[in-house]
Amino acid sequence: MANEDLGKTLRRLRRLASLTQEELAERSGVSVDVIRQLEQGRKHSARLPTLHALANGLGVELTTLLGDPPAVSTSGENDGPRFVAVRRAIMPALWGPAPEPPGPDFSMNSLREAIADGWTHYHSADFDTVMKALPDLISDARSATASGSDAARKTGFAALGKALQLAGHVAVRMGKTDLALISLERAIDAAGQSSDPLLLPMIVNSTAWTYQRQGRLEDALGIALRAADDMANAGHTDTADGLKVWGALTMSAATSAARSGDYERAAAMMETAEKEAARVAKLPDGGDNRMVSVFSPSSVRIERVRLAVQYGHPQDALAMAKGMRLSKDTPPSWRTWLLLDVARAHTDTGDAAGAVKTLESLRRVAPTWMQHHTLAVAIVRDLWALPNHPPGLRSLAEFLGICE
Repeated sequence: MANEDLGKTLRRLRRLASLTQEELAERSGVSVDVIRQLEQGRKHSARLPTLHALANGLGVELTTLLGDPPAVSTSGENDGPRFVAVRRAIMPALWGPAPEPPGPDFSMNSLREAIADGWTHYHSADFDTVMKALPDLISDARSATASGSDAARKTGFAALGKALQLAGHVAVRMGKTDLALISLERAIDAAGQSSDPLLLPMIVNSTAWTYQRQGRLEDALGIALRAADDMANAGHTDTADGLKVWGALTMSAATSAARSGDYERAAAMMETAEKEAARVAKLPDGGDNRMVSVFSPSSVRIERVRLAVQYGHPQDALAMAKGMRLSKDTPPSWRTWLLLDVARAHTDTGDAAGAVKTLESLRRVAPTWMQHHTLAVAIVRDLWALPNHPPGLRSLAEFLGICE
């Protein structure tokens, strides 16, 4: 595969910083032994607190240390014509023409349906389809902001905010976090000119996730907590949609706290989120779940499994995941994360066969997502380094392009 593995990237960045392994250990607080194992290829993955500490010690963003997602080519192909069109849609040329009102055949309902379909494709890791559609979605939404009536313009700005939020998510998946933040900042501006009180906090949540990807954990924690508090103070948690947005922000804050090393605070936030998630089904439903943040008892449990795995409690993670029933509105991406975390937990407990069995399930239900996750590659590399390979491992290694 084109991407460097973690150990090679770590060694290259350490040498660029003119640091010895001992100096990096002192700066990061990560043991010299762990750094050596990673650089020598005896260990191919590490928990997120360790990765954040190494990135801070090197003075780089976490995404620089992790590299591109596995399915993203480092040859520049993800900056080809299709992605250039997405860039131009997000950032129109300076002094370009102002948007013109939509034509007589324009339908706001059709535009909203197309944007919702875009989110469905995104959660299914069908990024090529999303990128193909995004320029027209953003262009049509911009035209809607030039509509005649004030109400129509506000509805247009809501559509534009949601389309730019989608573009920001795709940019993150393509390893372009700075472009993602530009798109999300413009989405926030559009949300401020809409009449949808939930749109701004939803986009703030996407921004917090992007900050997390850049290693800006304090920034991510701060904006998620502020947006969640603002929603509660404004009384926006009395509907299912409002509670979902609040819950997603709370889970995001918990993730940032945990990745900063404050696992107890994260656990307390998740307990609060789990209690509130039980209210979602009892509140008035807002409509199209594709356009609202993901928050339910299932998503909370998935996030708790993830945090347990990342912070050294694999047995707890496996106990929580055992027999878990996911709600119908759980997106494929969340189901993917659960399977990845269960596979990692099996690996951490020494159950290589269990890890392979889980990864085989993931390959069957979400092969594209599997190719877009650095964690999947890291797990298979760790398993491949074992002296005895469980049945099925070679096929997984060949599928991910890491079989020697």
